[in-house]
Amino acid sequence: MTRKSRTKANGEGTIFKEIKNGKTYYRGMLTIGYDEDGKLKRKSFTSTKKQIVIDKMADYKSQYNAGILPQNDKITLQQWFYTWLFDFRINDLKPSSLERYEGIYRNYIEGSPIGQKKLSNLRAADIQNYYNALIASGKTGNVVKSLNKCLKACINEAVKQSYIMKNYCNSVTLPRIQKSNDITVFTKEEQNILLNSLKNNELEMLITFDLGTGLRQGELLALEWSDINFKDNTVSVDKSIKLVYIVGKDKKRKSSILKQTPKTKSSIRTIPVPSIIMENLKTYKDNQQKIKNELYEDKNIVFANTTGSYLDSRYLSKRYAKLLKDANIPHKKFHALRHTYATRLFEADIPIKTVQVLMGHSDIKTTMNIYTHVMPEQKIKAVEKINNLFKL
Repeated sequence: MTRKSRTKANGEGTIFKEIKNGKTYYRGMLTIGYDEDGKLKRKSFTSTKKQIVIDKMADYKSQYNAGILPQNDKITLQQWFYTWLFDFRINDLKPSSLERYEGIYRNYIEGSPIGQKKLSNLRAADIQNYYNALIASGKTGNVVKSLNKCLKACINEAVKQSYIMKNYCNSVTLPRIQKSNDITVFTKEEQNILLNSLKNNELEMLITFDLGTGLRQGELLALEWSDINFKDNTVSVDKSIKLVYIVGKDKKRKSSILKQTPKTKSSIRTIPVPSIIMENLKTYKDNQQKIKNELYEDKNIVFANTTGSYLDSRYLSKRYAKLLKDANIPHKKFHALRHTYATRLFEADIPIKTVQVLMGHSDIKTTMNIYTHVMPEQKIKAVEKINNLFKL
């Protein structure tokens, strides 16, 4: 049986005395505002000692009035992350970034141990334990680092909005990232086999052009005929396309082709193209004109599909993988074509600064770090060039 009596807590709320199963409890109630429907919002405090309840209420009231308490201390991290992403960031993030952040929410926040934790109770130990568990389950340090970067931005806004006092992402220890310089390239023999196997293949011109220019896949698929200069044998790179999934607040995902400018100014560049490739490209363009029919919508795209639209990167990946398999070449990512281009340049003694410009790297250190596998051979060649000076 429960009996209740009520007293005022010095004008700072109401305290109820409850006797339940023969034991006395004290429950304090504070009015802390109104909700969106105009109804009173209350906060409760419970203890077996009345003075503890009074002290808790007084402390809460003091902090609340000072504006240092969360506006809603029941909101969970996953609820806040979702609000932050679709209310605060949806208009300033690129669709590709929104897709990536939504993937982090879906895979690592929603339903996770920290995602279900109240934001106001979240501490560094909770985050650290979760990251440790991810590493133990086989996730890489890069995954954890990316998660923490995104979560840090999310909680920064929560601190700004007074949902939490401190961003504990700044207090965790992230796993050491093992940098790898294992760049996959086609050997000269594999490149010759690949080129020979491309004869009369639908990807012949596309892959050959990439081996001769080193374009990123998105840059390659975004090329328009106006970017090709047949007089100077050059190609201008100023845009890229990417297949993204546009995610709405209703969590529905819809695929879309996103056309955008490169991330850095250095990626906007003009690249000379081997003349033999340009001659083949002229023939390719003539043949493209011949296949146009009533279903073909001419959008001026160089490597278009059969209806004149952008080539689907998923389709390209499947056809590319089959091509390598049929040629008995060990599978390599499509990006290996770009790495192969750069490697061939180094092998031809092209200066590293020139390679940097051709690749569109913003920093020469990037070029050096990626292609260190070529450096030993180049160093040997450089030393051999002065060998004759020591023949006495």
